[in-house]
Amino acid sequence: MFVFHKVCKFIDYMIDYDSIENAQKQALKNQLLDNATSIGGKNHFLSLIEAIRISGPNTLMAKDASFQSNKSLIKWNKVIYKDNVHLLMKIIQYNGSHQNLMIKEGDRNYKEIKNLVRTISPIKFEVKPKNKKNGDGFVFNFIDIINKNTCQLSFMFEVMFTLPIKLIKKIFNAQS
Repeated sequence: MFVFHKVCKFIDYMIDYDSIENAQKQALKNQLLDNATSIGGKNHFLSLIEAIRISGPNTLMAKDASFQSNKSLIKWNKVIYKDNVHLLMKIIQYNGSHQNLMIKEGDRNYKEIKNLVRTISPIKFEVKPKNKKNGDGFVFNFIDIINKNTCQLSFMFEVMFTLPIKLIKKIFNAQS
C-alpha cells in the first residue's frame, strides 16, 4: 500500500510533475479527488482555490482565522501573524515549498525559523462546504514533521495556498 509520507518525499518534483512515477501521481490524484468530493466536487474545490489565489497571502492573516468563498469555508485553529506569513513566503521563495523548512543549527535565522515552525506546526485547517449536502469536508495540517530536524509544508497546504492552479488541474487530470 502506498503511504502518504512517500508522497511527501516526491513533492520536490512538483515543479517537474512529469518526472514523478505513476504510483505517486495516482496517490496525489486520489488525495485531491477524495478532498474535492468531500466539499462538493472538483469544480467547488477549484473555485475555492481560485478565490484563495485572488485574495493573496492576506488569506492566511485573517483576524478570524477563516476564509469564505461562495461555496466553501476554511477555518484554522490559530491566527497567523503578518511577520510569520512573510517569513514563510520568504522561505518558500528561497527553498521552494517542497524543501525542508528547517535550516541547520547555527545558520543565520535558525532561531527565527525554529520559532516559526513551532508556531505553525500545531495549526490544522478545516475545509467545509457551506451546504452540508455537498459533503463533510476535510482537515489538513499546515506542515508535516518528519523528524526533529526535518519538516515541510503539507501537500494539501501547498495545493490550497502555493501551487499553481494549472499544476493542480494537471494532477486532477492525470491518467489512472
